[in-house]
Amino acid sequence: MSVRLVEFDRTEFARRRDDVLDVYAEAMQVPMEAARSRRAILASHLELAGLCAVGAFDDERLVAIGYGYLGAPGQWWHDQVRSALSERDAAVWLDGSFEVCELHVRPAYQGTGLGRRLLARLLAGAPVRTAILTTPDCDTRARRFYRAGGWVDLALDLHFPGDPRAFAVLALHLGSSE
Repeated sequence: MSVRLVEFDRTEFARRRDDVLDVYAEAMQVPMEAARSRRAILASHLELAGLCAVGAFDDERLVAIGYGYLGAPGQWWHDQVRSALSERDAAVWLDGSFEVCELHVRPAYQGTGLGRRLLARLLAGAPVRTAILTTPDCDTRARRFYRAGGWVDLALDLHFPGDPRAFAVLALHLGSSE
């Protein structure tokens, strides 16, 4: 399996939106209709500062996607997460962070190291000192993946409006932004 990583600019990311949602649906095991309901969310993310997206291709097929952006007060997710953190943790980890919004790998490619490669490429150019994300707050393959990569728990049992699942807030130190 020869998979290549490709960085997307905003135009290419927008053009590949349906492919991104297809990967999301397969990786998350949700109906395509549910995935397509996220088109507006993807469109809004295209406008955010520091957007970085990396796709993984096997031949011409998108098999994995990762993207994120620079977090800032006033962004819905950022504000939800900030409310779950102590002032100290918010200052240390959230302020000036790269928010990993999505990282999905088609099931046939999971366990091959592709997710780790994709995440490393996504974070490599981040001009910040920390990265932050949320993942379901239970023992999942994704949660174990992040822990093995050095991500630490900042908050547990976070509930987003409209979603009954509990989430964990995880963070990773990237080094100096200077």
